Amino acid sequence: MASDAESPEDRKPQTDEARSAFTPPLGMPYTPLPEDEHPTSEFAVPEGMRTEAPVEPEGSAFAPPGSSTSGGNGSTTGTHPLPTTPAGWPAFTPPHGIPAISLTKDVPWQDRMRTMLRMPVTERPAPERSERADEAGPAVPRVLDLTLRIGEILLAGGEGAEDVEAAMFGVAHAYGLERVEPTVTFTLLSISYQPSLVDDPVTASRTVRRRGVDYTRLSAVFRLVDDITSDGITLEEAYRGLAEIRRNRHPFPSWALTVASGLLSGAASMLVGGGLTVFIAAAIGSMLGDRLAWLASGRGLPEFYQFVAAAMPPAAMGVALSMTDTGVQASAVITGGLFALIPGRALVAGVQDGLTGYYITAAARLLEVGYLIVGIVIGVLGVLYLGVQLSAHTLNPEEALGTYDEPVVQIIASLLLALAFCVLLQQERHTVLFATFNGGVAWVAYGVLVQANVNPVVGTTIAAGLVGLFGQLLSRYRYASALPYVTAAIGPLLPGSATYFALLNFAQGNLNEGISSLIKAVSLALAIAVGVNLGGEVARLFIRAPSGEDAANRRAAKRTRGF
Repeated sequence: MASDAESPEDRKPQTDEARSAFTPPLGMPYTPLPEDEHPTSEFAVPEGMRTEAPVEPEGSAFAPPGSSTSGGNGSTTGTHPLPTTPAGWPAFTPPHGIPAISLTKDVPWQDRMRTMLRMPVTERPAPERSERADEAGPAVPRVLDLTLRIGEILLAGGEGAEDVEAAMFGVAHAYGLERVEPTVTFTLLSISYQPSLVDDPVTASRTVRRRGVDYTRLSAVFRLVDDITSDGITLEEAYRGLAEIRRNRHPFPSWALTVASGLLSGAASMLVGGGLTVFIAAAIGSMLGDRLAWLASGRGLPEFYQFVAAAMPPAAMGVALSMTDTGVQASAVITGGLFALIPGRALVAGVQDGLTGYYITAAARLLEVGYLIVGIVIGVLGVLYLGVQLSAHTLNPEEALGTYDEPVVQIIASLLLALAFCVLLQQERHTVLFATFNGGVAWVAYGVLVQANVNPVVGTTIAAGLVGLFGQLLSRYRYASALPYVTAAIGPLLPGSATYFALLNFAQGNLNEGISSLIKAVSLALAIAVGVNLGGEVARLFIRAPSGEDAANRRAAKRTRGF
């Protein structure tokens, strides 16, 4: 619309006469417009219509970053807010670009890589790498091979699927592979790399056929991944480091593992009320079972039969003592043997994978736990059935192990139990003290809650939550895996006595009581698994997560309501 400040001489003619060839000469006044005519522009907004709010003006790609500030729900440039998506991300790339996630060694690599792994591929920041004169670019096949080998060691050592994927992604990303997607299942590792949208993807896979427990090797791999993702060591240095890790021997010989197995069973028997005689009997039975399992392993038998063989000597020792008149508590002997056999870490890892969305791996881990427990049941139940037939009144399922109340003895026994677990897990010596102390704290917390008449399942969940909390905090403080600080510490909480009473009732034909005890044992085992995972998630609240100016933290899975 024409401005009111314009003079009549500067006003553009509006009538048909004014636009004709008979336009008045320059300097002559225009003919006044009729009162019923209202000159308007074709771009003017009709009367009664409201104008839209001004949108963000186009910025320049050369605008300095200092011209943008953050405010409200999104970034702002000058005084106009940037349009944002529901997730809080800018609807378009601002002039200064999307802030990148910090990849420096200010937070553990697990958190950094987990954050990036849960981001869409288009939103992941590009790798920050410097080109060397002697390196033309990343050797894709070698990088993928190194990534798979590292993932194999972590998965075979019992690490959770989420951390294995984070480690594989971190290694590939550190060597310049941007569009990479790792996939982890229980026995298969695969990784796919696509250089660009128009190039064919490169995919490699590796099968995990053998598993072994060596937390010293696991910790060394964690340090290697930290060096790769933070310090930027070369590919050749990473290969040399991985070869050195594979060549290293276990810190404890096989005879030390056998002694630790006996110490574990003896401490567990004292935890439920056994004395010195029970301690010795449980230790001897567990060491015999360990040697028998080693013999079965040397013959090439599957792990299922190894557990059957390992479960028989402790049960036989308890049945033999029950037939004597020494008054030895046979139930404590057999319970101590069960503590050394229950696969607690596999159960925790299975539940953890399920809670974090890796359902295939979780199902496979839980199925493995089921097979191993069936092997324990067959070994113990066969011996108990034979003992019941020989002397039906010597084994009493009504023995109340929970009434044993000797705090000092039980705390010492819990510390010894956690210490023995550390040796069996081949942990590094500097982690043994922390894991042992963590196990003692777990038992003290459980004992206090039970004395306060708290349900055993709830008390076990809270105690296991403390184990997971302290384990995660210690692992992040030392930039290491949480397994060495968690697995041994949950040993005193394992449901050995409930499992024993379930098997004994089954052997005596008391199906209702046996099912009740079995349900209690399963509930306690799941309480341990859920508590450890919950404690680990709570620990993240105290950890400084990686973030940029507007970077999102670890993205949670959406609730699908079962669809």
